[in-house]
Formats: sequence, structure tokens, C-alpha cells
Amino acid sequence: MSYQVLARKWRPRNFSTLVGQEHVVRALTHALSQQRLHHAYLFTGTRGVGKTTLARILAKSLNCETGITPSPCGKCSACQEIDAGRFVDLLEVDAATNTRVDEMRQLLENAIYAPTRGRFKVYVIDEVHMLSTSAFNAMLKTLEEPPEHVKFILATTDPQKIPVTVLSRCLQFNLKQMPALAISSHLAHILQAEGIPFEPPALALLARSAAGSMRDALSLLDQAIAHGAGRVDEVQVRAMLGNVDQDYLFSMLEALQAGDASALMQQSAMLALRSLSFSSALQELAALLTRLQVIQCAPGMLDDDDPERQRLAALAAALSPEFVQLAYQIVNVGRAELPLAPDEYAGFVMTLLRLHTFRPRSVPEVVSAMRSSPAPTRSPVAAQRPAEVVQEALPVARRPEPAAEDAGTNGWHDIVAALPLTGLARELALNCELRELGEGHCLLRLANNAAHLQMKPAPEKLQQALVQHFSRPIVLKIELGAPTAETPAATAGRQRQERQENAEQAIGQDLFVQDVIATLGATIVDSSIKPIA
Repeated sequence: MSYQVLARKWRPRNFSTLVGQEHVVRALTHALSQQRLHHAYLFTGTRGVGKTTLARILAKSLNCETGITPSPCGKCSACQEIDAGRFVDLLEVDAATNTRVDEMRQLLENAIYAPTRGRFKVYVIDEVHMLSTSAFNAMLKTLEEPPEHVKFILATTDPQKIPVTVLSRCLQFNLKQMPALAISSHLAHILQAEGIPFEPPALALLARSAAGSMRDALSLLDQAIAHGAGRVDEVQVRAMLGNVDQDYLFSMLEALQAGDASALMQQSAMLALRSLSFSSALQELAALLTRLQVIQCAPGMLDDDDPERQRLAALAAALSPEFVQLAYQIVNVGRAELPLAPDEYAGFVMTLLRLHTFRPRSVPEVVSAMRSSPAPTRSPVAAQRPAEVVQEALPVARRPEPAAEDAGTNGWHDIVAALPLTGLARELALNCELRELGEGHCLLRLANNAAHLQMKPAPEKLQQALVQHFSRPIVLKIELGAPTAETPAATAGRQRQERQENAEQAIGQDLFVQDVIATLGATIVDSSIKPIA
């Protein structure tokens, strides 16, 4: 006997074996159980989600020799002939090849005759949206008031092209795309029944590539079995589909976190040697960044059984949530710009270098760059223009100031108090820690959870205020990290908490308050106590 493809061999034969369309199955089984049978049904959905399969199961339920039932026996002659495709009272019509009105009129002329063997004569019209306008008009009257022994089952992938007059005469069921988890579970069930060894990650790749279509998944599974010589391995499936191995993506993000541009270029060269799709690589990288962001915002979503748990957790801790969002946007923009690049490899490399350029810089890198940057000669034009946030420090003659005192915590508190700042710029200064104050530069540290305070124009306003305070050009740089000393905002919060505690203690020790509590059984509402400014 010749080989039968998995999509045909494992086509569901009854409602209980249908996967992923529970809402449609529930409605049809209830209607069959209660004998509330409509004369026309319309199944809509993308390819490979079960429209024709549902039509055949419904035809069996209507014509099973045991009676109208939601559970056809599958053993009677009617059920077996429908499964085999030779039941005379089940007429399957491909509307894509029978679009004309004459063909539709000829089909409907036979509807008045009673069924030959079955209980109902069932017309299954696939891709019904391909019918011409005249063909739709020809079937309207029969579709509205058909003979009692006729049932219409229409199927389409594009319901928008069907006239409203036809839609109003049918019960419409929208079939959903299959979830990837449901597809991979069904593939695992089939492989176990077939006795074929497999790896679960390989099935996840097939399910994702199927894009919600069970038929596509089964066709890919057939191809994977042939490609793997009777096995379904992750490595072979990735090679067959052209997917990028997750190790490459993790290595890219780890090199990005380490600031190693050479490693990024090596990874891109390895992808080029394997002739993988760079568009798919960026798509997979965006999916990995999405997983990282979910883990950062909701750590409980990281599955304990995930084989990549340790690497995901390490990257989620090493990369800031703000940079993950920026990297996600860069990757998506880079993928959209691939057709505009000289070639796909150049576009992919430039996207990686863009990620490297905008990566979060560490404290040692910032300090080293500040110390090693050359001091250019100051031009008269530069002396007249307002100071800007630049990478190089501009030396200029300045008046002496107590540098040792300024570099301390109290010195920064006094500086902030003297600066004429308001709004977001003041909040930025209050939440920063002074790391270094030099000849023409100022290095501040801002906590990661306050990174949003760097929104423009707050840094520019803070730099301008520092220039006015010290009467010399100042290049302001802000690094992200945990402060090692108390920031002005932390000091103000601590002092505010101390004043509140002192006020609550003073109220609790007041003799009158104690008498009221003892006499009347009163209690003190701590939230109502406000310290005197």
C-alpha cells in the first residue's frame, strides 16, 4: 500500500479528535443533540484549520445510520463512505473551478431530488468566495428556502468577499488559528503513535513555522521526518527551516553586554557561512528580547523547566529594561530596512553595530574615556556659544574652588541647593550622586530605577545651571548604576521620615493624649500626624 501523508492519515474523523476549535465543536454538538439543525453553515478561517474536516464530520453526523448524533459511529456504511470520499449524497464542490452561473444552476437543479442513500443531501462548497456575482445570485433563493433534505456547508478563507445577502442566510463559524502549544502537543501525539523519536524543541519550531495551520504543521512534519532520516531532531529541523540557533542569539546579546564588537562580527560571519536568513535572525532576536523584557517585568513567568533558564536570567539581570526596549526597537527597524540595504548582510551588520553603539556603557568605560580624551584648543566661537552636552571636555581658565569639598556628598547637596532648577531638571539633580568634578567636566551617577529622569531637556538644563554656578564650561556626563553615597533626594526622604517619626513619638508621649487614650479608649491615627515644617 502506498504511503499516505500525515495530513490525510491523521485527519480527524469525529468532533472529539478535532484540535483547537472547541468553540465551534461546542455549538455544533449542542445543535445536533437538540436537533436544532440549520439549513446552511459557513465556516471561515485561514488555510489548514479544519474547515473541510468539520464539513465532513458534520455530514457524517447528519447521515449516520444510528441517527442524527454529535458522535457518528464511524462503522456504518454511510460513515465509511464519507471518510473514503465516495458517499453519493455528499457533493463537494470547488468553487474556484466552478465559478460560473451555469455550473451553479446545474448543481442546484438536482437539489430538489431526494437523497439516494443518506438522510440528507449535503452540498459542501469550498472557497465559496470565488463564485461570480451571478452565481451567488442564482443560489440565493435555494439557499434561503432549500428542500428539507438539503444542507449547505460553505467554506472560505476570505469571508469579506461573500455578499451580505449570502452571509445573512447562513450560520457563520469563525475558526481560529491553532495555538503553537496545541500544534506541538498534537504533533507529539502523532509521533508517539507512529513510533518516531523526536525532540520537543524541534516540534516547537515546526509549530511556530506553521503559523496557526495544522495542515502546514503536518506537512512540515512529513518533511522533517524525511530530512532527519526517520528522526525529528532540533538541529535537523533548524537546518531544514533555516532557523537561527538560539546559541547564536544568546552569544550576540552576551557580546553586546560585554561591549565586544569583534564577537558580534564573528557571530554575524558564522550566520553568513550557514546561509541563514538575516531577516529571520532579526525576527528571532526580537522574540528573544521580548522574552527578556517579560522576565524583567514579571520574573515569575520564567519557566523552571526552560532549558535556557540560566542564560535568560543572567541576561535579564545584566541588561537594563530601558536598553531592552531600545534594542527591540532597533532590531525591528533594522529588519524593516533590510530591503533598503546594499545587501542583507550589510543591513544585518549595521543593525548589530547600532545595538553596540547604543549599548549601556559601564562606569569604568565612562571614567576611562573622560581621562583619556584629548583637550582641544578653545576657539573664540566656542567661547561665545552656549554649552552643549558633548563627549570632550573643554578646558578654560576658571576661578579656584574647593574641589575636595565639592567632590564630597555634602558638597553636591550644597551645589544642588544653590542651583536655580525646577521641574524634571531639579528631580534629576536631586537623584544623582556626584562621582567626579574636574577642570571642565562633571560625572554623576543615577540609579537605574530613575533612568527616566534623563529625558530631554533635563540634562541640558542641569548642565547650563552648573555652567552658571561655576562660571566656566562644564561637560556633564551621567552614568547609570547603584549610588554608593546618599543622594540629595535620599537625604531629604530620610530627614522627612525622621521628622515624621519624631512627631509620632512626641504625640505618643504627650500626657493629654495618654489621658484621652486611657480614659476614652481612643487610638492614634498615625497617618493624621504631620510634623511642623
